[in-house]
Amino acid sequence: MIITITLNPSIDMNYQLNTLKINEVNRSSNPILTAGGKGLNVTRVIHQNDAPVIATGFLGGLTGTFIQQQLDQQGIEHHFVPIKQSTRHCLALMHDGNQTEVLENGPEISPEEKSAFLQQYEKLLKQADVVTASGSIPKGLGTDFYRQLIELANKNGKKFILDSSGEALKEGIKAKPFLIKPNQYEIEALIGRTVDSQKELVEAIKELTSNGPKNIVVSLGSKGALAYLNRTFYRIHAAKISAVSAVGSGDSMLAGLALGTDRGYNAEKILALGSTFGTLNALESATGLINMERIDEFMKKVSVTGLGEKNLKKNN
Repeated sequence: MIITITLNPSIDMNYQLNTLKINEVNRSSNPILTAGGKGLNVTRVIHQNDAPVIATGFLGGLTGTFIQQQLDQQGIEHHFVPIKQSTRHCLALMHDGNQTEVLENGPEISPEEKSAFLQQYEKLLKQADVVTASGSIPKGLGTDFYRQLIELANKNGKKFILDSSGEALKEGIKAKPFLIKPNQYEIEALIGRTVDSQKELVEAIKELTSNGPKNIVVSLGSKGALAYLNRTFYRIHAAKISAVSAVGSGDSMLAGLALGTDRGYNAEKILALGSTFGTLNALESATGLINMERIDEFMKKVSVTGLGEKNLKKNN
């Protein structure tokens, strides 16, 4: 069983534009509205694979009701804590080959709502083998909230996978989660310096895993990923595609990593599954969606290579 945590979900509104005109009216047909937030993207992809998954977090207002209804329609089990304030909207404008986002900050969680979530979380942990947490932390919880959740998961012998940034990530890794999935910029923020080569990235990962997360998968966008999993470094090269939309691809990758971990796959297969899910999502206009019929095809196109000491020192 996988538990997915989305503390700050949203209704994701995706608009396709030929070009974005500043200070003018922009019109778009057929906008896509999705029960969003990074954790819910993860949830949908896991659910597509017929794997047991429960989504949790906070929901409030009419936006929260919309998300609950959409999850019900999709047959996804969920146990969200109700809150007084409304769940947020997030806007994505796809234009000129680019993606412009407008993200609301979201609601403020009260002490009573926080306490209710922690009580529910401890109950859900009894059912879980793997826990994923993705995205920002809403106001009222404190930047160390992921750290608290990781400590509870570790106490109960559960594998916690964290995908966040900023102070939430810095605090979270202090609790030594099973795995984190930062990008290169988030790695640089954690170590306080720039990373300009594979050699430097490897050193950064060694530094972080020495007293922090047990495993790290660094997403490098179209260049694939560099991973440290089960005490071995791997270079992952994704299949070459013409992307339709990259929105949610990192979340889909996380879903593959979580699913592979939950199913007990070896490191190479876990990483290949993560890469495949991320690539397949990029071929869709919807967020957090993959074409199940093409998984085997793209698994064969992924390159996962273990890196010996000689290759670790390469600068590319």
